[in-house]
Amino acid sequence: MATKHIYKVVFVNQGKVYEIYARKVGQGEMFGFIEVEQLVFGERSSVVVDPSEERIKAEFAGVKRSFLPMHSVLRIDEVPQQGVSKISAWEGGNVAQFPGPVYSPPAGDASKK
Repeated sequence: MATKHIYKVVFVNQGKVYEIYARKVGQGEMFGFIEVEQLVFGERSSVVVDPSEERIKAEFAGVKRSFLPMHSVLRIDEVPQQGVSKISAWEGGNVAQFPGPVYSPPAGDASKK
């Protein structure tokens, strides 16, 4: 029986930290992006509804595949089971790291004309 992988993807978007779960994560077709597919959300079978998960579920409603910029991804973990997706406030203070280049040419290339 094939193992079903679940990945927890944590990334920053517009000053908030997003935590989502997906079955498929990989290097995207577009350079510098992580491709996230088959998002997984909690079942509505329980009586208690988590408003934070409902908010993120509504935001990603109808999304087949999402491309996340590499510099916004904080971490990707393979986890044994799905947790609760959520959006939380960024607690990094008022200083943020400016995204650096994903690719920089070798030092010797600048002298070639």
